[in-house]
Amino acid sequence: MKKFLKRLAAGVLAAAVAAGLSGCGMATSGKRIIRISHAQAETHPEHLGLLAFKQYVEERLGDKYEVQIFPNEILGSAQKAIELTQTGAIDFVVAGTANLETFADVYEIFSMPYLFDSEEVYRSVMEDTDYMQNIYASTDEAGFRVVTWYNAGTRNFYAKTPIRTPDDLKGKKIRVQQSPASVAMVNSFGAAAAPMGFGDVYTAIQQGVIDGAENNELALTNNKHGEVAKYYSYNKHQMVPDMLVGNLKFLNSLSPEEYEVFEEAAKRSTEVELAEWDKSIEEAKEKAKTDMGVEFIDVDVEAFKEKVLPLHEKMLKENPKIRDLYQHIQDENEKIKGGQ
Repeated sequence: MKKFLKRLAAGVLAAAVAAGLSGCGMATSGKRIIRISHAQAETHPEHLGLLAFKQYVEERLGDKYEVQIFPNEILGSAQKAIELTQTGAIDFVVAGTANLETFADVYEIFSMPYLFDSEEVYRSVMEDTDYMQNIYASTDEAGFRVVTWYNAGTRNFYAKTPIRTPDDLKGKKIRVQQSPASVAMVNSFGAAAAPMGFGDVYTAIQQGVIDGAENNELALTNNKHGEVAKYYSYNKHQMVPDMLVGNLKFLNSLSPEEYEVFEEAAKRSTEVELAEWDKSIEEAKEKAKTDMGVEFIDVDVEAFKEKVLPLHEKMLKENPKIRDLYQHIQDENEKIKGGQ
């Protein structure tokens, strides 16, 4: 089965690259094929959101476009898929902000620990479309642009042994996203950060290469990490979005009417993803507890926060491009705090 899937992925990828390089992307029916890559399973909220995207586009432009969605990193890791989106070999990819840091420094801010005071602030900032458009356009020179965001939840630590205080992280090897800020955060807790691709995490924990990782609850169930890491601690160090990234040349080739359809499709995909996210988190927690024996641990968040807050000033000093967005978020933190 694994060999078959690898052959299938290689075939699809070769076809996508060939289509992109030829600049046609046409099916035999004459329709333009729109290829979307993402790393999640077909039950994941992001996939369900993308199905809504596909439905909206095809209902209105089905005579011109056919949308094909490739889950489970079939077209390669997020970083590879971003490169394919840059060249136009594929049209859209869902990528984490850590993957976008390479192309635009401003995205580093989402790796800053304890940036948002609450999920309410997080959603308020991300739903401020007018403000976020400036951030989305920051990768234009790289050949792609973010068209919408998806909730990727609150990131927490999970491991083979319990993490109840920051001291419990000392000496542990913890997988992080391939982001310098995330590496600095985990090291500040006294752990050893181990940057690696998401697809390698299960085996790395299973084989003892790492002791744990940090992610949202869906990693336990959708990616089966709960089979190898039985302790999940709510230290809430990051709230990060995933981004739907589109090839800029393709976006610019659309007529104003077509662009409006794709823009609305992206917006609707986010609405579906957000609604499905909240449901799926509750289901994942229940499944992880009952079927996998995962223990969920509430911790003193302030104790963890104190360890890494100095990183804010360090990151602001080293990367001036995040200052405006940082201040915007702090203003929103204060505004919502004042209203409570």
